[in-house]
Amino acid sequence: MVKERKYGRVIHVTTRVVYGTIAQVEAALQVSPVSRTINTYGVERNNLTVRQHARRLGRKVNAFSKEPDYLEHQLTLALAYYHFVVPHRSLRQRLPHSLPTKGRNGSRKQWKPVTSAMAAGLTDHVWTMDELLSFRVPPKHLWC
Repeated sequence: MVKERKYGRVIHVTTRVVYGTIAQVEAALQVSPVSRTINTYGVERNNLTVRQHARRLGRKVNAFSKEPDYLEHQLTLALAYYHFVVPHRSLRQRLPHSLPTKGRNGSRKQWKPVTSAMAAGLTDHVWTMDELLSFRVPPKHLWC
């Protein structure tokens, strides 16, 4: 998307195909469950999420990585935390029967928290930070 601005306001938007052909883009838009037009909201939302979880990518911060390896390690940890530890409200599942909390005095639990890793079938539970940090990653030659 190319946005033309005047006095800080968008006055005209055009699109141009950078990858693939116009026919491929039109075919992808036809089967898209989300939109029939080209949008940047998905990319922008992802960029914001990464900036919120990876301080080194935030704007106007004093944290930075002198070495690319350190940045890669920090990003890996931030993305693993986001996908395995943080339950996403849009993915939660209603429980068939509400469960009591704090004996009889607490409000009943009606939802099962779900992370994006659970939704993708990579795990069956919400991880704790301790689980994430103690997870032993297999050697690279096994998964690359």
